Order: sequence, then C-alpha cells, then structure tokens
Amino acid sequence: MKTLEELKEIRDKMQSQVSMRKEDHARTRILVGMATCGIASGARPVLQTLSNLVQEHHMTDRFTVIQTGCNGLCQYEPIVEILEPGKEKIIYVKMTPEKAEEVFQEHFVKGQVLEHYTLASANAQ
Repeated sequence: MKTLEELKEIRDKMQSQVSMRKEDHARTRILVGMATCGIASGARPVLQTLSNLVQEHHMTDRFTVIQTGCNGLCQYEPIVEILEPGKEKIIYVKMTPEKAEEVFQEHFVKGQVLEHYTLASANAQ
C-alpha cells in the first residue's frame, strides 16, 4: 500500500503531464502526429520522449506537448510540428526517439533549427 506522500507525488506527476497537453498559445506547442499512420511509423515513442524531456528539464512553462491527428503527409511520419509564437512553423519529419532528443537539445534548449530533419530538407532531396 502506498503512503499518502507517495500518492501526492503520483498525483503531481500526472497533473503536470495533463497540463502539458492543454493548448496554450503563449507557449511553444510541440505537435506529434498520432493518427494511424503516425502510430504505425513509431510516433508514440517520439511523443513519450519529448514529453519526458520537457518534464525532466522543468520546461512545462515554455513548451506544451500535444497529440494531433493526420496532416496528410503520411510518407514523412512520424512528424513533429513546432509552433513557436511569432515564428514560422517548423516541421520535423521521419522522427525517432533519438532524433527527438537531438531536436530537444538543439532546437528547444539552444534555439537552433535542425534543417536536415525538416520537411523542407526532405522535399529538396
């Protein structure tokens, strides 16, 4: 049986996960395509990785991780769209948990877009 303190910790952790999924247009929104094609291509671990990293780095006040449906770009799944207030949308394609971690470190922490993972780069090939 869990102690009252353990139950409070579980509740707090779950509340932070739920609040991360609410839309807040003042924060950067991280949308992960979770339609059938996205899930089949491996979007669930990408979503989990990004969600965990935002929580672990205590950045829930800056970033919101949201599941989204199909965007019609099935051949590029898993897809992560970054919607930063006042900036152009960035679409990362063919993501993996490892690429998601790299995007987190470079884009979210350092502010550098990883062009080689973007839709624009994929279309140029």
